Amino acid sequence: MTTALLIAALFMGFFGSPHCLGMCGGLVTAFSLSMKDVSPAKRRALVFTYHFGRLSSYALLGLLAGFIGTTVLEPLMKGNSLPRILLGAVLVFVGVTMLGAPFLNKLERFGMRFWQYLSPLRQKVFPLNTFPRALTAGLLWGFLPCGLVYGALLIAVVAHDPLGGAALMFVFGLGTVPMLVATHETVGWLREKIGRFHLRQLNGAIMVLSGLAVVAIPMVMANMHGGHGGGHGQMDHGSHSAMMSDADSTAHHDMSQMDSTVDHSMHDMSDDAMSHHTHHEPSS
Repeated sequence: MTTALLIAALFMGFFGSPHCLGMCGGLVTAFSLSMKDVSPAKRRALVFTYHFGRLSSYALLGLLAGFIGTTVLEPLMKGNSLPRILLGAVLVFVGVTMLGAPFLNKLERFGMRFWQYLSPLRQKVFPLNTFPRALTAGLLWGFLPCGLVYGALLIAVVAHDPLGGAALMFVFGLGTVPMLVATHETVGWLREKIGRFHLRQLNGAIMVLSGLAVVAIPMVMANMHGGHGGGHGQMDHGSHSAMMSDADSTAHHDMSQMDSTVDHSMHDMSDDAMSHHTHHEPSS
């Protein structure tokens, strides 16, 4: 799990939180109404408690997603580039979803069935006036069907690291907290700013580009490295051949000089011997 993925999850949670407010606004309102009889200090503590429960559920789901990635995907991804390609594809998919593509709507409808199944248990946590009830409410809230949550879980799966998946989902949940705990006036301001500057769409575009970069950049670098490696090899081979040719030429020149020197020396020795013999020959 890299820092870049954690930052992406945090931004995904924050800039996608207007969607969370639409999905969870009614639930937050119900929680708030059930705490109307508690003191302001305890109310803040209860809010912290149920958000901690929600983030804990996200972390548990991230742990399971990472475990699935480790046990199912990792055996298929050893010794190849599939992990990088799959991660890039998921980032592109989630980014396109944040841009408005309704890819995860069917998955949300499927999750709604499980949420309805939890209805009897959800009714037992009200009123939200004790910490165990607030924690239980938050834990259940984490299973509310949400396309944004499912997108983050896909990233946790391809990261194929259980603890990393848990950390990613917890950080994603942190990104959604400001919108869900803000006052009515602050919520309006945040939604207006995010909508005005198209921050959700901008974050989606960044995720798309990041996914494409994850896939493409290592391939480009590998091709460039391969090209340079081939040229380097050819250069080395040419240089080696040139060096061998120069060495052979030098050796041949030295041998020629040596042979010439030896011949010259032998010739001089022969002349000296003949001169000496003529000088000492007796006269008849």
